[in-house]
Amino acid sequence: MSFQTLSRPLTDHVVLGINLQVDDGALLGYMTGRAIADDTLIIGDNAQIRAGTVIYAGTRIGSGLQTGHGVVIREENTIGDDLNIWNNSTIDYGCVIGSGVKLHCNIYIAQYTTIEDDVFMAPGVTIANDPHPLCGLCMRGPTIKRGARIGVNVTLLPKITIGEGALIGAGSVVTRDVPPFTVVYGNPARVQKSVYEIECDEDRMAHPYLDRLDSRAQRMHEPH
Repeated sequence: MSFQTLSRPLTDHVVLGINLQVDDGALLGYMTGRAIADDTLIIGDNAQIRAGTVIYAGTRIGSGLQTGHGVVIREENTIGDDLNIWNNSTIDYGCVIGSGVKLHCNIYIAQYTTIEDDVFMAPGVTIANDPHPLCGLCMRGPTIKRGARIGVNVTLLPKITIGEGALIGAGSVVTRDVPPFTVVYGNPARVQKSVYEIECDEDRMAHPYLDRLDSRAQRMHEPH
């Protein structure tokens, strides 16, 4: 496998930053069949784009993008810095995504979804956006607030809001708004407790989430 290091426009509608590593077999600036106002694709500095990735025209992505294999990012998305999106995941069109977002494998982000900074999604998360499938008149995905964590194989239904710092347990179907900093799980998902009540299985004195930080971020903020 080889890659190109790019620091110039690839075509007249693809504008790239510096120090991009693009594997053979990645496709940038794929033209959509939809009529869109602006077909310019912009990708910021220091991206690594792996084989099998397809990024459509008409999207804007900040610096530090990392894609796995088989990623699809559709048109008319606005995406911040340091997006990590792993193998076989799709961001459909018309989404707004913040910075520091991590999307694991086999995830589907439906059209018109909003994801704020530092959100994490585990493998297999599916997002819905149409309360009346194929109607399209009131199509809108959920809003996922800053720092929320979504577990394996969770389904999020249209138009709901996942609160800041919330934790959604594996396999849940979320049908209504989730309050900030709460743990929810089940089908339908229900509030179980606060994220601050979670204890670490390895160390009962440790708390995985504290003061809006996960345990890794807590260690980074500790004085040395």
